[in-house]
Amino acid sequence: MSGIREPVTAEGSAADAARGHLAAKASRYRIARPDRDLTPVRTTVAGGLETVRLRQRHRGVDVLGGEYVVRMESKGGERVVTGTSGKYFTGLKVATEPEVAAETAVELAVDAVERQLAPRWPDGDADHAEEQPLSGTARGLVVLPRGPGVLTWQVTVRGTDTATGLPVLSEVYIEARTGHPVLQYSGIKSFTTPASAPKGASPPDRSRMPAVTQDGGGTKGSGVRIDGTAVELQVDRDEARKEYVTRDRSRTEAGGGKNLISTWDARGRYWTELVGRWPIPGLKEFGSPTPAFGREATELGVVDAHWAAGKVHDYYKKVHGRDSLDGRGLPVNSLVGFPESPFAQWDGTKVIYGGSNQEYRPFSSALDVVGYELTHGVIENSAGLVPAAQSGSLGEAIADYFGNAIQTDLYGLPMDSPDSGLLGETLCRAKGPRACAARDMNDGRTTSKSFQGVAFSNDNGGVHLNSTIFSGALWDIREDLDTALADRIVYKALTQYMSPLDGFTEGRNAVIAAARDLKVTDGQLRAVERSFDAHGIVPDWELALGVDSDLLFGRLNTDAAVGAGGGWWVTSKSNDDGVEPYSVWAGRVDGTGAPRRISPNDGRYHTRPATDGKTVVWKSTRGSRNPEVLARPLAGGPVKKLFSTDSYRADITSLHVEGKVVTFAFHPLRGGSRVVYLRMGETDPVYIEPSAGGRAAGTGAPSLSNGRIAFSHFGRGKHDIEVLDVATGHRTVMRQLGTPLSAGHTAITGTYVYWLATEDPEYARTAVRRANLDGTGVVDISPAMGKDALHGMFLTASDEAVTVAAQTPDDKLSRLWQLSPDGARLGRVSCNRGEQTTYASAGGKQVVWVDRTTGYNDLVVRNRPAGTCG
Repeated sequence: MSGIREPVTAEGSAADAARGHLAAKASRYRIARPDRDLTPVRTTVAGGLETVRLRQRHRGVDVLGGEYVVRMESKGGERVVTGTSGKYFTGLKVATEPEVAAETAVELAVDAVERQLAPRWPDGDADHAEEQPLSGTARGLVVLPRGPGVLTWQVTVRGTDTATGLPVLSEVYIEARTGHPVLQYSGIKSFTTPASAPKGASPPDRSRMPAVTQDGGGTKGSGVRIDGTAVELQVDRDEARKEYVTRDRSRTEAGGGKNLISTWDARGRYWTELVGRWPIPGLKEFGSPTPAFGREATELGVVDAHWAAGKVHDYYKKVHGRDSLDGRGLPVNSLVGFPESPFAQWDGTKVIYGGSNQEYRPFSSALDVVGYELTHGVIENSAGLVPAAQSGSLGEAIADYFGNAIQTDLYGLPMDSPDSGLLGETLCRAKGPRACAARDMNDGRTTSKSFQGVAFSNDNGGVHLNSTIFSGALWDIREDLDTALADRIVYKALTQYMSPLDGFTEGRNAVIAAARDLKVTDGQLRAVERSFDAHGIVPDWELALGVDSDLLFGRLNTDAAVGAGGGWWVTSKSNDDGVEPYSVWAGRVDGTGAPRRISPNDGRYHTRPATDGKTVVWKSTRGSRNPEVLARPLAGGPVKKLFSTDSYRADITSLHVEGKVVTFAFHPLRGGSRVVYLRMGETDPVYIEPSAGGRAAGTGAPSLSNGRIAFSHFGRGKHDIEVLDVATGHRTVMRQLGTPLSAGHTAITGTYVYWLATEDPEYARTAVRRANLDGTGVVDISPAMGKDALHGMFLTASDEAVTVAAQTPDDKLSRLWQLSPDGARLGRVSCNRGEQTTYASAGGKQVVWVDRTTGYNDLVVRNRPAGTCG
């Protein structure tokens, strides 16, 4: 709400006045007890303008994204409210007493991140018991604002992804009644290259922080940037070290630490020492015997990082009157020199810059990248945009905008240059600007033609993939208006109008409201509105997203697996608010009839279903209790328990059913996985043991057809595919082409066995391999190398077609590709733009899958492949 001028008390704090206004206007705002349910977060004051941010609490527990903003003027002993904005969730009723302990929530959160990073399927011989790359910390209870609310434990999981070497800093929300992970995203805001894969040594023993001198205002030093430009550096004499260090006190008050800018030496450090932690024991600023820092500081990017941090700090102070990133003099810390890892990231406390390599300069050498990273600190300390999905894209867009605005103004670059909207274009040693840039705000992307719906596990829900849709609109505004006015509009929208869960439409409204507040002319306001219109950011823009698939079941609101067989589909669904524990539903693939609930409504999470058209089997869990496999006839009848385990924190995947035979993969917390099968009502579960390979050996990735189970067998660096005849117990090993690095994700039909095989660890592509049921006739129907190779992740098959979920070099989203059994490529299953995730063959060339094009998780179907999608 804007355009109001309503008096409030001039006495007392701005926060009390803001809450008093909301209480007095209860019929308007529908906030019954602002004094109880709104907690002051921060108040900013600039030129008589007061902006108060209030965080919503439900029965004493913080509400994720619940934040109200009250804007006021305070002059001449009077105070008036000029506007309000934000989100307050009025329908919350959830109880706030957890049933899951915090310690258990931490364990479950770590498990969830491990599954997301490296799903438990045979991919090598690493013993899970010997690897502890992740740890978790409970942050307290948080209510997710879905329907009546979901009570969760917020857990921060940090560590290293052992497969890629990349740092992990994930926020996981564990439902506090059942223990199911209901929300998960990365807390790292990074600017990376496609090949970035940081590596680090084991952490050395460091036990104390460096001594810091407190006297004096620093020294003027110098250095040379990567591009050869000599610049002045503000440094400090450290008498304990007897050298000059990259510690800038020029903006601090005497003896104080506010507005201190420091650049630290991260060489030889380990990720778990750095990410999400501050201070870091033993860390030292870069030093030099003289105030003139030399060649090493240049080549490492130290000079650039230290110089650029000061420029970004000064921009926010001089242009917007902001006292550092948090508005209260927050010290700016930059870590430089992480070895051979070209990247940059803001982790909530500092910026970390990796080293350079033959292709890339240090990322600190790009002023727009430094501005981008530090602007994330401004965003966190103002609107607090949640770094996931649309709100995350909004944050990325604003960081891109200000990063580029700072560079453009400082370098005097013309706004009408076609390269003015490039991000990171100077980082490459050989490539030109356009080939080098990570993003281009002038790429002309729109919601209707370019928005890509993806899972939270992919780019935090598309925060980078979709950011230039919004940043493009902001950059158009800067091109059409006076640049200083455009910056003021965007900054005011961020700091005074936006709230944590805002999406593109709310972002548009915030920018337009800020422009009006700054009393722009009618022509200037039309230019702002026109910029958003041109990028398709209009009310209800989501309705314009087209698809080529048929909807079977909409808005699943789960991370659902899919099964199909006998003309039926099965999947898991929550209610429209995502509040209810997941339940299993079934329906006809031809779309006739109404979907029916299969699982009981008993408070457990029912997931990963499979069906043969007569029976549905699925996994059921509650909290840290061990999972069960349940079954129920599609025609109705009692639910039967087929399998349970005493193994703590075990997992169950890859369920299949055919007649009375059920098979799945069982994953204990320690050691290798096992394929399990049973005959319903006739036999106890049978574990398919590895024939050799040590305690980390296992069997996994089963598939089932015509009474045969195909599965992978791995141990001691060797990977095989086998077929078990359930009736006789006979196992047949499939022949291999060479010695694959890995082999898994099987599919079996009445004629062939298919699997994915990786041959080259440096080439992330997989062959789609086929063999006769007796193990002979092994061929690749899709190559492991070359331009036509796919990065296959999963596959399914019928007698007529093989469907592979895969990425290609030109497309990093999971897409469905279909091949004929002889290897003739039939093309993409669907040309939908969004991510195509869990799926199942429904017979013939028909495929059902979860599609995210619209931004929702929709179960859809196509009867034949779409083709090339050119």
